[in-house]
Amino acid sequence: MNDLSSIESHGMDVAYRVVLEPEPDRSAYNVITPAFPRAHTWGETVEEALAHAREVIELEIEDRTERGEPVPPSDVETLLLETVTR
Repeated sequence: MNDLSSIESHGMDVAYRVVLEPEPDRSAYNVITPAFPRAHTWGETVEEALAHAREVIELEIEDRTERGEPVPPSDVETLLLETVTR
């Protein structure tokens, strides 16, 4: 499952790709945010995982801004989703 997480950065909405990977028993969802590879989070439900994703992205943007580092541009235009089944 994936979602586009829209965050306000410097007065502008910026969207980032968020990928949710469920645990085999669906007891939790791990969050991958390709634009922020150091950011890791999870949630017990999809809604909780997405809320945590938004929080970790906002913290990453705040941290990078405070350190004078560039904030990654939106990566949603690179989104290509394919499902392969067998």
